[in-house]
Amino acid sequence: MEDPAIQRFPSQPAPGTPTPSSSSSQLNLAPTMSDEDSARSRYIERLINANHHPSPSRTIYSDRFIPTRTGSNFGLFHLPAPRQSSSSEGREDSSTSVYSTLLRTVLFGPESGVVSPVTPEKRSDWMNPPSRNIFRYKTDTCQALHSLFPFGSDDAMPGVNHSPVKAPRKIPRSPYKVLDAPALQDDFYLNLVDWSTHNVLAVGLGNCVYLWNACSSKVTKLCDLGVDDSVCSVGWAQRGTHLAVGTSNGKVQIWDASRCKRVRTMEGHRLRVGALAWSSALLSSGGRDKSIFQRDIRAQEDFVSKLSGHKSEVCGLKWSYDNRELASGGNDNRLFVWNQNSTQPVLKYCEHTAAVKAIAWSPHVNGLLASGGGTADRCIRFWNTTTNSHLSCMDTGSQVCNLVWSKNVNELVSTHGYSQNQIIVWRYPAMSKLATLTGHTYRVLYLAISPDGQTIVTGAGDETLRFWNVFPSAKSQLSPPVQFYCL
Repeated sequence: MEDPAIQRFPSQPAPGTPTPSSSSSQLNLAPTMSDEDSARSRYIERLINANHHPSPSRTIYSDRFIPTRTGSNFGLFHLPAPRQSSSSEGREDSSTSVYSTLLRTVLFGPESGVVSPVTPEKRSDWMNPPSRNIFRYKTDTCQALHSLFPFGSDDAMPGVNHSPVKAPRKIPRSPYKVLDAPALQDDFYLNLVDWSTHNVLAVGLGNCVYLWNACSSKVTKLCDLGVDDSVCSVGWAQRGTHLAVGTSNGKVQIWDASRCKRVRTMEGHRLRVGALAWSSALLSSGGRDKSIFQRDIRAQEDFVSKLSGHKSEVCGLKWSYDNRELASGGNDNRLFVWNQNSTQPVLKYCEHTAAVKAIAWSPHVNGLLASGGGTADRCIRFWNTTTNSHLSCMDTGSQVCNLVWSKNVNELVSTHGYSQNQIIVWRYPAMSKLATLTGHTYRVLYLAISPDGQTIVTGAGDETLRFWNVFPSAKSQLSPPVQFYCL
């Protein structure tokens, strides 16, 4: 069939010359052309017309060489697509066709199809091209790295997830405040720092207890035990302004911090009281005499029950957030769990190989308990007290002195002693390190968290208290409100 896009050059045959037959070449050839020249011309015509798809808007002359356009992106230049190959050619070029399709999708998006040829009626499209690909690079330069993945978007490659990775939260590596704490003891078994719900920090220094108001930075001396006694532990009540103070003489004193007045003194322990934990009106105290006393400050008796089980000094005590379970750790490398009415431990965990002082209950999951071991152990272990199971273990590489969970996010902080004296922020349950904070030159033996859950304070034998911003606020974890706009 004659190609309508090739311009013809009509000529009249000379008189007496026979008219060429319909099988003659379509080129304007001289009537005296030999058979050899005629065959050569037909061969040239086939080469010229091979893979050629003319545009109806332009005149293409037969002396122009048209290269193969297989694999070209005609949509980019608004050109028609190449002619479909035959079945045999399709089998040979199948890999090329697949590659061309994938390349078109990657470069111009999954919606980039074949654009129809440009006609005079559609010339205005050149003035208003599709905005899909115009200056798109400017937007892409601001996209995350995953958007540059060579196989395009998630829609283009089903089953492949290229969702952006959330950038890790930036945690300041330096404390925002440092306070001197002279006579702060370097003793692993003591608990000398606690932060109240009223934003007041209590610190035991030697034989005195001092209060530091985080709002006003005012310092108040609460009590002085005298030269024959010393402070071994402090603990704020969950509500109110009552502070419990454990002494080296085995006594527990209750002070009203708002009036700087001692309310009562309770006995029971024969040796120093190094651990305290509140559960509403119930106060638990652990001592070097291996015993734990349960004290109801509303009752006249000094204690209402005695818990026995540890074979060495009790150095860690923590009530769960629902006040149903009490966890205790001792220098006997044991972690026990008690309920409200038991006098014997209901759960016993013996996996630690050093003293267990660091204990923390998760505020996010009921029954999730974390514990840390001393120098010979160096591990943080996680337990499910509901199913009585050991969940996981993380070797930190150094003595674990304290643990505290964030109230706002599923993260926790550990403080360490020998040999690195560092503070580590962990993401649970992956236990990936979010930050490692350094600055103390002695073991970081003391840890407390602010009432808003954003700040921690650490204390060490270097006689300093350091304040760190490590956790986000509770409000930052809430989803932004849906906003409606009127046009």
